[in-house]
Amino acid sequence: MARILVTEDDEAVRSFVRRALELDGHTVEVAEDGGQAVDVIKQADGDFDLLLSDIKMPVMDGIALALVVARDWPSLRILLMTGFADQRERAHNLEALVHDVVTKPFSLADIRRAVSLALAGVIDDDRKLYA
Repeated sequence: MARILVTEDDEAVRSFVRRALELDGHTVEVAEDGGQAVDVIKQADGDFDLLLSDIKMPVMDGIALALVVARDWPSLRILLMTGFADQRERAHNLEALVHDVVTKPFSLADIRRAVSLALAGVIDDDRKLYA
């Protein structure tokens, strides 16, 4: 199973996603914002299989986080999530760095499937960054 860092400022979403991924046997760590996520990744020397991050967060948003992670840990897969269409649009320019963007709200099955596909490196045609 994978080691995943979930970065989300909303406690309810963070807990929901963590529990969903732990059901699949993944080891999940959490961070409340991008700044904290960078610290967690640095402390782990980049030893994560996937970064799952919200886009819109205080301190450092998911786009800035994705840019730092892609630069410093290029083998770390990145999956973003957002409930805002304009934020999804911002991620469109990151298709070379980000595996996909999951639209909120999502179900337990949706997030588990998106993570599974990201870990396998498979793009779901229904959810790809290109519309």
